[in-house]
Amino acid sequence: MDIVVTGIWGVIFLIFIIKVFQSIRLVSTQTAHIVERLGRYRKTLEAGFHLLIPFVDKVTYVQDLREEAIDVPPQECFTSDEVKVTVDGVIYIQITDPIKACYGIVDYRDAAVQLAKTTTRSVIGTLPLDRTFEERDLISAKVVEVLDQAGNIWGIRVHRYEIKNITPPTTVRNAMEKQVTAERDRRAILAASEGERQSKINRSEGVKKEVINISEGEMQRRINEAEGQAEEILAIARATAESITKIAAVTREEGGTEALKLQMNERYVNTIRNLENARIILPANVLELKSWLDNLHLNELLDSHRDDNTDPDRGEDDR
Repeated sequence: MDIVVTGIWGVIFLIFIIKVFQSIRLVSTQTAHIVERLGRYRKTLEAGFHLLIPFVDKVTYVQDLREEAIDVPPQECFTSDEVKVTVDGVIYIQITDPIKACYGIVDYRDAAVQLAKTTTRSVIGTLPLDRTFEERDLISAKVVEVLDQAGNIWGIRVHRYEIKNITPPTTVRNAMEKQVTAERDRRAILAASEGERQSKINRSEGVKKEVINISEGEMQRRINEAEGQAEEILAIARATAESITKIAAVTREEGGTEALKLQMNERYVNTIRNLENARIILPANVLELKSWLDNLHLNELLDSHRDDNTDPDRGEDDR
């Protein structure tokens, strides 16, 4: 009998020791423990060391206060143009009030998912298929707005909602692919035509500039030639004037006329020597150079020129 009583007290003592150890709570950061005393909410334990009253206080809920990502399973939705699409997404939520998250709703995760699905269906129902793919931000913003309103009661905050996939039926996908291909081909043809047009414009501009450059070059060449010819004529005129002046000066000097005749005789002989296959007309007797020059009245020209240079005032006296 004593052994049974000792065993009972031993079990009671063991249970007491276990409860004492269970009453010691070490709460980590970003974690909240909800404590009830005799079935009624008592307090919320934050990060740190806590000691509870055995057999009276009990931790009924442990809530993680970090941001949490919850997958929204795929669901079928109908657009405004009666096209069925499959949509799924992900919700990023965080507990802001552990008490409301525990006592305000049975399962806030499932409630947030169900509300996100119904809101997504209602928003997509107002959009045509083409805009459904373009208005992802609009859908996400509307879901976040609705969940925030409910989150105030549930003690949670919805940071964002992202749509992962919008999948239309196979027939619609094939039609969309054909439409995209046709649009891509149209843009390629348009780009090719624009490139060809620009190429022709560039070639015509190049030909135009080439013609202009050629004409300007030809004009400049002719101007240069004309200027060169003018310079040449002026140079010849100056040289002729200088030669005439020098000849006149030589004829005024003593023996100048004889020297001039001698030089002309040498040039005549050199000219005759260089004529090999040329057809020319000569006097009957080539050796009679003196009579040929007399026929040209060269001596008279030289004498008159000399007289004019030696007696320039005689004409005024006669007058």
